[in-house]
Amino acid sequence: MTAVSTTATAPRSRKQPYYILAALVGGIIFGYLFPSAADSLKPFGDAFIKMIKMIIVPLVLATLITGIAGAGDFKKMGKLGGKTLIWFTFASTIALLLGLVMANLIKPGSGVALMQVAPPPGANKTLTLMSNTDLLLSVIPSNIFESLGTANMLQIVFFSCFFGVATASLGQRGKPILDFMTALMETMFAVTNYVMKLTPVAVFALVGWTVGKYGLDLILPLGKLIVTLYAGLIIFIATVLWTACLVMKVSFFQVLRAMKQPLILAFTTCSSEAALPLMLENLQKFGVPKHIVSFVLPTGYSFNLDGSILYKCMALVFIAQMYNIPLDVSTQAMMVVTMAIVQKGSAGVPGAAFMGLSFGVVAFHLPMEGLFMIMGIDRLLDMGRTSTNVIGNAVASILVARWENELPPETVQAAYTKNYD
Repeated sequence: MTAVSTTATAPRSRKQPYYILAALVGGIIFGYLFPSAADSLKPFGDAFIKMIKMIIVPLVLATLITGIAGAGDFKKMGKLGGKTLIWFTFASTIALLLGLVMANLIKPGSGVALMQVAPPPGANKTLTLMSNTDLLLSVIPSNIFESLGTANMLQIVFFSCFFGVATASLGQRGKPILDFMTALMETMFAVTNYVMKLTPVAVFALVGWTVGKYGLDLILPLGKLIVTLYAGLIIFIATVLWTACLVMKVSFFQVLRAMKQPLILAFTTCSSEAALPLMLENLQKFGVPKHIVSFVLPTGYSFNLDGSILYKCMALVFIAQMYNIPLDVSTQAMMVVTMAIVQKGSAGVPGAAFMGLSFGVVAFHLPMEGLFMIMGIDRLLDMGRTSTNVIGNAVASILVARWENELPPETVQAAYTKNYD
């Protein structure tokens, strides 16, 4: 199989991360000093995110098919899927419990003065949970072109697994298809590098718009929630993800170095999708086999959003504390179970973060006004959640590769010397 050619794509400047950080600082200053002008910046950021999204579907499809064609059989893919879901379930459960514990210990909602905040766009939507049977059936596409058009990652993964194995079974007859998918994959990596050159502009626009729109009037009263969430995310990363790397005998700081650009991109744009192309490329450069990273990452975007799931129970308890609504242990235990189901059942639904929380608010009879208030600072919260999602899925890819004995120690050591800029 043809490997990903890093020389065939336009190289990224080693100064790019510094340009991005400068744009981040510049956006904060501009948004604070010129809030009215900053409001006009958002279309530039939105255009960048749309350009990233146009890359993702063909890139994931091509990478997954070429990778799985190399793996070659369903038995191997079944083992890979089983190990992936075991880790996802473990990490998500720990994240949920940690969010609940942090909310009860720090009590970020206690003493918060209630404010009147207008409902955000989409507040009138409702989330309908699927049964386990419906959830499993929803993974199977009835029309793969519709799945590609709506960017339904789970359905794309399902189809690509079958298509990749079928391509491998054809032997030489399947080689033209494999060659085409390999060429498509490398072309999309090249397109990714071109789009990445616009990252500083997008970061300046999105950060400037955020600061200009929300300022400090809404941020300061809810600062305790922001601090509590970020503390919880740091604890999760430092314990669960760092410990996983320690057990794998992989340097966590080297993983962060490899994920530096995707992390900066995720933090500043609040978009896990924006970071996906760079994650695919950098994890393969790190030594994770293509068929593993191309399976684990898209699946993780539906089942392994550690930062998002940690936040959900914390947010519900915060609202209850704000309105002095007591929550007993059994109710909070039900919150954990409910939010775990919502996390899986709402996968791939636009606006799932808000709809998932709104379902929890209704289910546990909490005031919806509290949720609207949180949504006013959601972008600041989303920066941390999205970054944690990226780190969690990167560690998951490496962990599964080590678990499958497809990332030997010598490959890991060689990865430490590579340049990921």
